Amino acid sequence: MTTVAAYAAPAAKAPLERTTIERRPVGEHDVLIEIKFAGICHSDIHQAREGWGEAIFPMVPGHEIAGIVTEVGPGVTKFAAGDRVGVGCMVDSCRECENCEAGLEQYCTRGNVGTYNAIGKDGEPTYGGYSTHIVVDEAFTVRIPEGLALDEAAPLLCAGITTYSPLKHWNAGPGKKVAVVGMGGLGHMGVKIAHALGAEVTVLSQSLRKKDDGLKLGADHYYATSDPKTFKELRGSFDLILSTVSAPLDLDTFLSLLKTDGAFVNVGAPEEPVSLNLFSVIGGRKTLAGSGIGGIQETQEMLDFCAEHGFGAEIELISAGEINEAYERVLNSDVRYRFVIDVATI
Repeated sequence: MTTVAAYAAPAAKAPLERTTIERRPVGEHDVLIEIKFAGICHSDIHQAREGWGEAIFPMVPGHEIAGIVTEVGPGVTKFAAGDRVGVGCMVDSCRECENCEAGLEQYCTRGNVGTYNAIGKDGEPTYGGYSTHIVVDEAFTVRIPEGLALDEAAPLLCAGITTYSPLKHWNAGPGKKVAVVGMGGLGHMGVKIAHALGAEVTVLSQSLRKKDDGLKLGADHYYATSDPKTFKELRGSFDLILSTVSAPLDLDTFLSLLKTDGAFVNVGAPEEPVSLNLFSVIGGRKTLAGSGIGGIQETQEMLDFCAEHGFGAEIELISAGEINEAYERVLNSDVRYRFVIDVATI
């Protein structure tokens, strides 16, 4: 075991504080990663504050991890010391079920092992990226292409793949009209990726405050959902709507914006249940769906796609001492567009 520095929430809703944690020895197929940057995802806040249910404490959040391999186990074939790598939202799965065999480890029927706030196969709690080092099986580690800066790549391991996977699955591309609800950490990546895939992209945001940014990142149109005229004007417009917000929406109103056979896909996860009038989907054969992250192979595909198109996330680099302040700012939508911790400051 190796003792490493980390930032942890000692209890639900408690401020995060500097501490030390134990990392397992490097096993046969493991890589030891010196973490350089860790993104702050809204999921970190939900879990550290038990917004999604009972959690495991102390908790070291962080599932947007970018770093350098410093040691590999004797059976490792994919990576060598010095490689630039990333770790996303999961660090293991059963590897045997139908979904795992299809490269859909995120939907492992026995449940994947989360990068933090989970119990690993060794029976020990997992700790995430707000730490200086992590030991991960090579099968759940991805390569960060040379064209991506590590700090801008870190958020791609959740925000990037969470938007890329449904955009690919629902065939966003040339000739398709795609709307992105919310212009935050997830939403801004949804805009960039949908644009790079060739779709006509519209942002639906509460206000026009971030309109200039949205257009700069690749949106063709930008509307305020606080304006009732928006829903009249855009009725029946979209093939695909990707909702990235974690606030409950009036689903019936948003579903009215879909074309026949359109899909409304949720990647933001509100803490509260939402209600729906089923006529909103029956009329127009519409789909209301959800999407998690992506599998390991698709996550690598997404990183390569972003590198090929020359973009990472839009980030604000912070020191570890600013994590608690950053959490409050995320809740107030006061970040353009993803906080990334400089792990050297832990």
